[in-house]
Amino acid sequence: MSAHDDDRSKETEKHYATALTWHELCRGKQEIFPRCPVRGNADFSVWYTPGVAEPCRRIAADPALAYKYTNKGNTIAVLSDGSRVLGLGDIGPEAGLPVMEGKGLIFKMYGGVDAFALCVNAPTADELVAVGRAVAPSFGGINLEDIASPRCFDVLDRLRAALDIPVWHDDRQGTATVIFAGLRNAARVTGRRLEDCRFVLLGAGAANLAVAELLAFSGVDPGQIIFVDRPGILGPEHAPYHPLRDGLVARSNSERRTGGLTEALAGADVLVALSTPGPGIITKEHVRSMAGEAIVFACANPVPEIWPWEAADAGAAVVATGRGDFPNQ
Repeated sequence: MSAHDDDRSKETEKHYATALTWHELCRGKQEIFPRCPVRGNADFSVWYTPGVAEPCRRIAADPALAYKYTNKGNTIAVLSDGSRVLGLGDIGPEAGLPVMEGKGLIFKMYGGVDAFALCVNAPTADELVAVGRAVAPSFGGINLEDIASPRCFDVLDRLRAALDIPVWHDDRQGTATVIFAGLRNAARVTGRRLEDCRFVLLGAGAANLAVAELLAFSGVDPGQIIFVDRPGILGPEHAPYHPLRDGLVARSNSERRTGGLTEALAGADVLVALSTPGPGIITKEHVRSMAGEAIVFACANPVPEIWPWEAADAGAAVVATGRGDFPNQ
């Protein structure tokens, strides 16, 4: 790494100290503030007892009226067990709380939705499903966040089947939707069609599996996708893991390449990395081995698999990361 690159990487670390100071100063990022006017103590006779009994009676007769008389329709539970947080791993519910509060802040600032962090000590799929079902009456939707795979797949499917409110796994559908939109634009910028591209997906977790699903849904031949995970290039011999991953892997890698990331990337048009925090997971040599005007999405947090300037220096035409302090997030 050059001295200039070293200076740029050090510059990215300034946010850690600032974040620690601000989090301590504000004691977190969320608080509860009334939606209704309270002109004095007398108003509590309307908002609380005795007046509150009437909307309670109406809702008891028709539970759907909770959306009319309460804030249920504008509230989201950000539900996590802290088992797969950013690039930090299994750090537990308490340590995951700052991330979940941050997601609630995004919901509020960009969508006007009241989203509450709900970090729970529920280390099994059965327990997480039980929590989701238990709290559902209070929320208009559930946003699953930072739950380890393959447990996260089962939790999502079971809660969707059990509940009459929307349930969404942000690390899966949310990440994949944003990445897919970025890939469509990147293909257009570089004069490609997604259907003609060769893809390498580094990290075969919830997010990249959902990326692969969207690519296939859009018309990309799954055979043009290569999954790379800890064992290297994934193939049928790495099953069983989970039916979703096993099925996608079985249809991938029509060239039947073997090896690791180096072998997978040779001549590839697109790299989507959602793996281990870097830098150094992806090297300049890896990017140089790709097709001309390569598309590199290095999305690990809190540090991408390769610094964006390194990917650009190595010839990538479009570079994206998961960090808000870099261009082209």
